[in-house]
Amino acid sequence: MAEDRTRPPGFWRLLGYAGLLGMVGVVAGLVFITVTGLGSEWYGQSGSGWFEGHPWWVLVAAGAGLVVGLLRRYLRMPATVPGLIEDLRSERVERKAVPSIVAVSAVSLIGGASVGPEVALGQMGGGSADLIASRRSLDADDTKALTLSGMAGAFGGLFSSPFLASFLVLEISRTAWQRFERAFFGSLVASSVSFGLTFAIAGSIFVAIYEMPAYEYADWHLLAAVGLGLLSALIVVLLGAIGAVARSLFARLPGPPLAKPVVGGLLFGLIGVALPLTNFTGSDQLATVAQEADELGAVLLVATLLGKMVAFVVSVASGFIGGPIFPVLFMGGTAGAAVHELLPGVPLGLAFSCMLAAVPGSVVAAPFSMVLLATLFTQVGALETAPILVAVATASLAVTAVRALRARRHGAQADPGTG
Repeated sequence: MAEDRTRPPGFWRLLGYAGLLGMVGVVAGLVFITVTGLGSEWYGQSGSGWFEGHPWWVLVAAGAGLVVGLLRRYLRMPATVPGLIEDLRSERVERKAVPSIVAVSAVSLIGGASVGPEVALGQMGGGSADLIASRRSLDADDTKALTLSGMAGAFGGLFSSPFLASFLVLEISRTAWQRFERAFFGSLVASSVSFGLTFAIAGSIFVAIYEMPAYEYADWHLLAAVGLGLLSALIVVLLGAIGAVARSLFARLPGPPLAKPVVGGLLFGLIGVALPLTNFTGSDQLATVAQEADELGAVLLVATLLGKMVAFVVSVASGFIGGPIFPVLFMGGTAGAAVHELLPGVPLGLAFSCMLAAVPGSVVAAPFSMVLLATLFTQVGALETAPILVAVATASLAVTAVRALRARRHGAQADPGTG
């Protein structure tokens, strides 16, 4: 007897809800990006070189920190809120917390904090899904699948690719197999609706925003990709160490909790004055790096990379809210440009695209999504995709090995009797 492959009515209803969430994602995304884009207008134009930021940026950043602190206090927000990865792994967004998280994230981005918009967008998409699931009394599996669909719908316009948005959500969430089909098709429907409507309204996409000089593929590029992957892993480990120090320092900072984001704003504001490319999400700033790498030079690129790392961890540790993807993409691309400047024999397109994918791929544990993202953003050829995959795989494995060794060492210190 032939297997019945027809799907129950609930499956099609779920896709209908996903389409609705795609529409919600369009509105949420366009409004949020438009509002937070006011920050770049407020900050105005500046140079890209040493100390070419405006000194009054420090006051704006500190003022944003004060507003963040007041919002967190009066909205009674906890000291820590779920990040993008935590939301995706839990496949659940608490809709009651969405307004406060979105408000603080908006102020963070307008104030120049080195964070991305992904947390706020994911919260709005996932929170809308939670509302629908509650009103329609969906079971636990359908609620989780719909939550992922809502988040993919929020990301469809942001990443300018329905498949990339869906794949990113599913790769990070690692959703259980029994709901994978519902989550996959729901995410694809939501992100496709979001992308299509966003493109029709805004008329712009992220594809090929970081144009790279053409270069001819050679076999040695695969070996170079291994080195670029190891360097990416070193950057990720260093970022984790800086983050641990920043969290410890802010946890011990004397004074009321309100003071923490003010201090954080002062710090990343000062960094922004010295290194202007470290401000904001890093998306527009990375385009400047890609276009002006030779003019910026290796020393300034390395300093900007380190400054961005500090600005990012300070922003997060002090109470500003935002996502990690775009800031870490900036770190990867800037590191790749610095490699090219230090080693001119390594093509800019090779170094930039490999590290653009390898650094964030290791941070957010989404290597395949980052390979696709780097390919779309740089428009490298089919052959040139192979080194990107090698670099991402090398970085991910190296970071995993470091974390495993660290966990084993900490376990041994906690229990000296084990051997």
